[in-house]
Amino acid sequence: MGIRENTFYEGGPHIGDLIINILLGFTVICLPLTVSAVVRAIWLRYRITDRRISVTGGWMGRDRTDIIYGEIVKIVKMPRGIGMWGDIVVTLRDKSRLEMRAVPQFREIYDYMAEKVAAKTGRSIDAITS
Repeated sequence: MGIRENTFYEGGPHIGDLIINILLGFTVICLPLTVSAVVRAIWLRYRITDRRISVTGGWMGRDRTDIIYGEIVKIVKMPRGIGMWGDIVVTLRDKSRLEMRAVPQFREIYDYMAEKVAAKTGRSIDAITS
């Protein structure tokens, strides 16, 4: 029997990211952005629980990254798509970064992750997000 986890969010990138990049794909110069948006839409999945952050992606969805909240030192969010979705960058203790692109409900997910990091590390949310 494993440890129970409560899932806050599970799903892929925002559909608006795919739609906008497909529209931009009609211009030849934006074709690489369109291809990357299609690959993200097909194989990228996020899972945010009360214990960790899991990102499954890569070619055919074969790569998986799991991060526990105690390893996070900083979280930054950046809105995109007229604020309908956004990117979240998580910095770890060893200075490595995990970029989560086109995250739907990114404000709520960002707040949830910041609360969990503050609870695990004992630092204030302001110290984590600035």
